[in-house]
This record gives sequence, C-alpha cells and structure tokens, in this order.
Amino acid sequence: MREFLYFCAMDTEKLIKAVVQCIYNVRGVLMPGYLETVYKRALAVELENNGFKTETEKAIHVFYHGVEVGFFRADLIVEDCLIVELKSVEVLTKAHEVQLVNYLTATGIENGLLVNFGEKFAIKRKFRTYRPHASRT
Repeated sequence: MREFLYFCAMDTEKLIKAVVQCIYNVRGVLMPGYLETVYKRALAVELENNGFKTETEKAIHVFYHGVEVGFFRADLIVEDCLIVELKSVEVLTKAHEVQLVNYLTATGIENGLLVNFGEKFAIKRKFRTYRPHASRT
C-alpha cells in the first residue's frame, strides 16, 4: 500500500485555530450564495495573506494493492498537514464527512476541516483515525 505521510512542522492546534479564523474572515465578507470555487479562491488568498503555504486542487492518488485506482482533488491543503474541504450547500451531510475522511485516509494527513459556506454555515473537524465525539471545532 502506498501511503503519503505528511509531517506538520507547526503546532497543529495553533494551525487549525488560525485557519478557522481565516475561514471566519472570508465568511464575514462573502455571505451565502456564491459557488464553492469563489469561497475556495477567497480562502486561499486569506491563508496566503496570513503566511500559510496553501495548495488548491492538489491531485491525490488512491492506491489498491499498489495499483492506482483513482484520484481526487483536495480543495485546500494547508502547510502540508491540514485538508480543508469546502462546500456551499444548504446543510452538510454524513456523505460530506465521509468524503473528507477518505481524503485524509488516502493522504495520511491526520486533520481536516469540513466547511459549509452555505446558508447554514458550519465548520467540522475530522480526523483520519477514529476519535469519538471529536468532530466539532
């Protein structure tokens, strides 16, 4: 099994707190109604303006018994150790959470944030390894 292992050079909790603040900054300017791509670009600008290394639409390859069987594109990867998956939907569903956890599993990245910029604004923290009652930021 080929697995990406990412190492977070900065304190993960401080990073997540700073990224959440950037998310709130974007939400304060861009209210509901825009496409997901608008929020993604705005958040990338906000993160980069705050000094964070940010990759958008990074291809992540999925392997099965050493054979590539597919790939996906992560919305944002911050500092090589946090995946931020953005939505602009009425409400987040369990399928959105599962999608992020699958991204975390495929990359080996431990932490992720699922963000809904839709009418019911929400931020959920997800982990690659199971942690009971730890999905809220």
